[in-house]
Amino acid sequence: MPIPIKQFTNAVPEIYAALGAISQATKESGLAPGLVELVKIRASQINGCAYCLQFHSNMARKAGVPMAQLDQLNAWRASALFSERERAALAWTERLTLQAGHHVTEQDRVKVCEQFSEAEFTHLTVAIGHINLWNRVNDGLGILAPEAQA
Repeated sequence: MPIPIKQFTNAVPEIYAALGAISQATKESGLAPGLVELVKIRASQINGCAYCLQFHSNMARKAGVPMAQLDQLNAWRASALFSERERAALAWTERLTLQAGHHVTEQDRVKVCEQFSEAEFTHLTVAIGHINLWNRVNDGLGILAPEAQA
């Protein structure tokens, strides 16, 4: 039975606050907001989380991510619209999101670190883990997607 997000936040405010603290740390990390939103949308596409897809699509538009990138995100490898840095972040997102049964290798880490500093890499990795947690919480609890925003 789907529930509104408010029901979750009211039931476990301490968990919601902890998740919010991770979000705030990501915002303060220095990573470009548009890049972070692309990563969150891509993980949410893979995981099929309607709430996170809509929420982060809204946030991406607010952050100035071009609509063409949002339209082609699911096929980013075949698109010329993504920078090398964005490609590295999206590849890392897919690697971590689809990790079950496939351990991350040093080669995987080296490839993404060619585009990101050590601190950026750490923040990016935590942001990916964070959105995967949200995807699972929202899917597991059946949290309803928010309204689309222009």
